[in-house]
Amino acid sequence: MQYRRAIIKGGTYFFTLVTHNRERLFSLPTNVSLLRNAFWYVKQQHPFIIDAFVLLPDHLHCIWTLPSEDHNFSTRWRLIKSYFSRQCDTLSQEDVSVSRQRKQEKPIWQRRFWEHLIRDEADFQHHVEYIHYNPVKHDLVKAPMDWEYSSFHRSVRQGTYDMMWGAGDEIIFDDNIGKE
Repeated sequence: MQYRRAIIKGGTYFFTLVTHNRERLFSLPTNVSLLRNAFWYVKQQHPFIIDAFVLLPDHLHCIWTLPSEDHNFSTRWRLIKSYFSRQCDTLSQEDVSVSRQRKQEKPIWQRRFWEHLIRDEADFQHHVEYIHYNPVKHDLVKAPMDWEYSSFHRSVRQGTYDMMWGAGDEIIFDDNIGKE
């Protein structure tokens, strides 16, 4: 069976990318910084808006909105992943041997990524909440405000969320959110 992607110019998409074998690459601050640089680099040549984002030790979720005349998210992801993979051997001295071994023995990323075309405002909101709550879901923190690598903090500054959102009671998402 051939996988078919929904391709809409100017579309808004939810994405999930996972490291190969769920290796916890983003537990290292140097790798977090490197991924940030990869995003910045690709956005210079192929603009897009990051509406929501979270980076966990072994995967990331985000929502992008593409320019109105553009539908090519696959190229952007290919460039981000390859930039990160090529630069990965510029880690701190302790990490260089691990990085080189990793590059020779196995890939850094899972081969594909998951994408979902956002259908409407409610779908958008559900996926943003899923993204911001994800570190809590994975028992990394007790509340979204406690996770550094998330657009949650930007949303609080913009007044979209109260700082205490997601703290306390568990949030249960529809089975389709984040796994379509």
